[in-house]
Amino acid sequence: MNYRQFYNQIKQKVSIAKRLSSVAVIYILFLMSPVRKHTFEAAATFASSTKSRFSKFLKNHKILAIHTLDELSKKQARKFKGIIKNLKGLPWKVAIIIDATNQNRSSLHPENSQRFNHGKGFVIGHQWTNIVLFFNGLIIPLVPIPFYSKNYCKQKDIVYRTANEVLVEYITDLNLVEIIGAHSPKEIVVLADSGYDDQKIENIILKKKWDFIIALKCSRGVRSEFVYKNTPKSGGWADVATFFWRQRRLKWKTIRIFITKSSKMKRMDFRIRQTAGYLKNVGKVRLVCSEFKKRPEGRRKFLACNNLKVTARQIIMGYRLRWKIEIFHKEVKMFLGFEDVATISFDAVTAHVHWVYCAYILLNSQLPGIPADMKSLAEKQKRVGQIVESKEKSRVMQLLTQFKGVGRYKNELRQALTAN
Repeated sequence: MNYRQFYNQIKQKVSIAKRLSSVAVIYILFLMSPVRKHTFEAAATFASSTKSRFSKFLKNHKILAIHTLDELSKKQARKFKGIIKNLKGLPWKVAIIIDATNQNRSSLHPENSQRFNHGKGFVIGHQWTNIVLFFNGLIIPLVPIPFYSKNYCKQKDIVYRTANEVLVEYITDLNLVEIIGAHSPKEIVVLADSGYDDQKIENIILKKKWDFIIALKCSRGVRSEFVYKNTPKSGGWADVATFFWRQRRLKWKTIRIFITKSSKMKRMDFRIRQTAGYLKNVGKVRLVCSEFKKRPEGRRKFLACNNLKVTARQIIMGYRLRWKIEIFHKEVKMFLGFEDVATISFDAVTAHVHWVYCAYILLNSQLPGIPADMKSLAEKQKRVGQIVESKEKSRVMQLLTQFKGVGRYKNELRQALTAN
């Protein structure tokens, strides 16, 4: 496949108005290509254009980027409408995985940048809450949620809300029927770490009639069925770490699961305790205390699942799928230039992030020209680079076939040599 055919394929998939389609498609192709850094300078070199062309495009067309990602993610998911298979070894078909990631910046001067403590010291940048769908072995990012600082909210006259408050509204408005078609709510499971152990989030998931597997904070209030039935509603609560310490009568059980890593099956052994209990202000859940069998000194995980029919092993297997979003974060940062944007305007940063996610979806959408057996994002990028390199070759071949084309091409070479 030559460059022009590949370009037209991308153009058909994103469906952007003619006035902006050229710069949008070129920017997506640039993000899909293997370059050292996806900066405006590199984009200008890639397109034989100027930096201002792309900086103005990102700054002035944030809504276009958001709309394009929304439509592209729905289009990608609808391909599998009616043929979504169960997640391996699990009773669910679709996993909604939620996690936040930081977009590092070099200083606090860009709009909406702030200091975050992500457990390994402070970093400067922006925070995004990502929501991805995982089914049929495919990761599809939905429109992400930006976190707005208090200062940015004052500047833009926006009502400040926490990340979890915005997420509750996002889940409330999320219409999966538009994305994956008709389905049973019990085919959906929401996976999240302890940062989203919030009763409002858990209750809105219950209201949608979905299942959830969420890691609990060590201080989260729980109680056993016996205590629940024999004490007042406001009493008998204990933090989950203390709760499992009191439940020492529960025997440790070993479970073994297998994961695919680097095309090889890897075995993982866990020790678990599990029981039914009540999550404060949420309701009855299955509680699981888990740790690596060979690393008992490691930090324990406390998991809660509202579906009482699933086994502890299925809860562990389901929660392990949350790692898919960590792989997604790693790939968009390593290969697609998620953190490479250098602009003061947060509108431009927002547009850039959405175009990066569009590029990710397209690279994983079985585009003509990219072999279906290519699994690695690095290999797919390399293939796109080869297609892009054919652009100049195609132009020269076309020029040589035109009337007096040989002479015109000689003049081009002569001018290039003179300029050097």
